[in-house]
Amino acid sequence: MNIRENLERLEDESLSPYAAHSRDSKGRLRPEEQCDIRPVYQRDRDRILHSKSFRRLKDKTQVFLTPEGDHYRTRLTHTLEVSQNARTIAKALRMNEDLVEAIALGHDLGHTPFGHAGERALNAVCPYGFRHSEQSVRTVDLLEKGGQGLNLTFEVRDGILNHQTKGMPATLEGKIVRFSDKIAYMHHDMDDAIRAGILTEKDIPKEIGDVIGYTTGERLDHFIHDIVSTSYGKNDIVMSEPVAGAMKALRQFMFERVYQNKEAKSEEGKAEMLMQTLYSYYRHHLELLTDELIALIEKGEPEEKIVCDYIGAMTDRFAIAKYEEIYIPRSWHG
Repeated sequence: MNIRENLERLEDESLSPYAAHSRDSKGRLRPEEQCDIRPVYQRDRDRILHSKSFRRLKDKTQVFLTPEGDHYRTRLTHTLEVSQNARTIAKALRMNEDLVEAIALGHDLGHTPFGHAGERALNAVCPYGFRHSEQSVRTVDLLEKGGQGLNLTFEVRDGILNHQTKGMPATLEGKIVRFSDKIAYMHHDMDDAIRAGILTEKDIPKEIGDVIGYTTGERLDHFIHDIVSTSYGKNDIVMSEPVAGAMKALRQFMFERVYQNKEAKSEEGKAEMLMQTLYSYYRHHLELLTDELIALIEKGEPEEKIVCDYIGAMTDRFAIAKYEEIYIPRSWHG
């Protein structure tokens, strides 16, 4: 009995005709034998979940650098919230839940320590540039498993690469994750900003609140219901015009009040300096990189990219520890 083939038949019977069916995947970078239990997207989800880069997300900044409090989001909790939003939408629209979950769990694997401050820092100094969506694909293609990569399917890799607003995923599942990422970060970043005392619910402009609600819970619920009702039966994932307009206005509000807030972002300059200092140091001390990364240089990978691979994969805590180890004098013990 081949359980995977039975599950693929169930997909054919239950999923929307617009969904990505596992048996129709465009395949992997390297051909490999199919699992007799799991369809391809479920297998990809499992590979991501068990990867080292996924585990490191628990100690990477979402918005607030090293916050004093147990309930602020990290890059890992953000990823889980994106996944839950995406699965809810996918189930309602009869899309492939395994595919949206794999994309969602993998979409930020290439994010740097210190959030977007770290990304900006590496992008500024690396001649090849640095964008976390591209780095996430590089992580699953090359860096995981000692340079072998996870060998994921085209559809998962495409969704990871195109999860940002400017991207255009090839599947509706990828489009679901792209929306879910934006919904998740605006929802939880506002919740964290309220917890930090930067905002109150009363600060939400009336023209936004009247459309999508005046609490974080109301807005999250409204976004998801709107996507489901507007996209149902269509070969696209869309929002209604009023809700899309309110989302755009809310995003602008968040940039003005949170993402560019001097108090919330007061440490970002230090984080960028730390990242660029580490980049410069390891460019001149390649021998200190891991054996796996040195082997990739020997195979022809650019040194600048490999240094970014090393620093970009660090957690906030590890990056700070390395900086202190290299640059901060320690007491002498004779």
